[in-house]
Amino acid sequence: MTGLILDDEDGGLALLHDSVAGFAARHPGPAAFRKRRAAGADLDRDTWAKMAEAGWLGLMLPEELGGAGLGLPEQAVLSEALGRALVTEPLAQLSVFAGMLLAGANAGTERARLAEGLIAGSVIAAPAWQGRKGAPAPVEARVSGDGITLSGRVEFVSAAQSATDFLVLARSGGEDILLSVPADAAGVTVDAHPTLDGTMLAAVSFDGTRVAADRQLAGGNSVGTALDRAIAVTRLMLAAEMAGIATRAIEETAAYTIERVQFGKRIASSQVVQHRLVDMWADAEFANAAVVHAVETCAEGQGLPADLAVLAAKARAGDAAVSITRRAIHLHGAMGFTDDCDIGLFMKRAVALNATLGQPEELRLQFVARERVAA
Repeated sequence: MTGLILDDEDGGLALLHDSVAGFAARHPGPAAFRKRRAAGADLDRDTWAKMAEAGWLGLMLPEELGGAGLGLPEQAVLSEALGRALVTEPLAQLSVFAGMLLAGANAGTERARLAEGLIAGSVIAAPAWQGRKGAPAPVEARVSGDGITLSGRVEFVSAAQSATDFLVLARSGGEDILLSVPADAAGVTVDAHPTLDGTMLAAVSFDGTRVAADRQLAGGNSVGTALDRAIAVTRLMLAAEMAGIATRAIEETAAYTIERVQFGKRIASSQVVQHRLVDMWADAEFANAAVVHAVETCAEGQGLPADLAVLAAKARAGDAAVSITRRAIHLHGAMGFTDDCDIGLFMKRAVALNATLGQPEELRLQFVARERVAA
């Protein structure tokens, strides 16, 4: 399998990819997956701290905020490698999405505090902005004196139980604002439930929650711009992670079919099995190509071509990861359905990521609608 093929003249992308492989050798992803699921936790703080030590949490944050100031190719390679290794800590939401929001926020003490903590792993800033259908759903904000009072409920919040702060989308006087809210503030309630892959998503309610006015990070048009950017970049990194999952699932399955002997023959010698593996390989290669195309198109500038490329990459990689992992379970036979077999964990992770920020059908409809408007 080839994975993502991106220009890497100085070898930096290869080193980044290898660093994840080394990390996974010391901290196996499937083992951490099972441990966190058994504990009912939404974040393994030890693993998260080690990811911070590796410099992964602030990869795309600007240098003026203390980040590495790297770009989409580096983040995509990191996400793809994490997918391969089945490292399932919510980096896409807590690092990529939150980082993009902070990058688009106004300069100030609160923004600097959050960015510094995000990079160090000491601040868990969970974005809280979606309604029941996944679309932006600002909570109500009332400004009075030197404070802001929040009322409302948001859904699909990652790591809400571990969060130190929430990055909350709110609306005041017809204008969207972005706020940081302490997770332990009065009136904040977290209702968390496990998902298919063992991670936790929560509904977070704000009942007369009051925060200081200096916790407002952005307002007006800049909020929508930052949110759109965060959604697009996170979708692309989810696509890269799913491409990694698909690639690793094929590698694991191919190795298993070579080792597995039935009726005196390795099952890999069957042409039926070979044809299925080739079909899976083709789907994974198309997914990797779609991610590379999106990375390269976005690097050329934001706009309609970049938006369409991201939608296509997320849809293609989502379909590929889910279908490949399901076929991989089938080729593993009965053991593929057991929890002791890692291939089932890859499938569950693929399904969960596929549903995040839009299923393929929804994204394709958005693609067609955007393309028609531009025609």
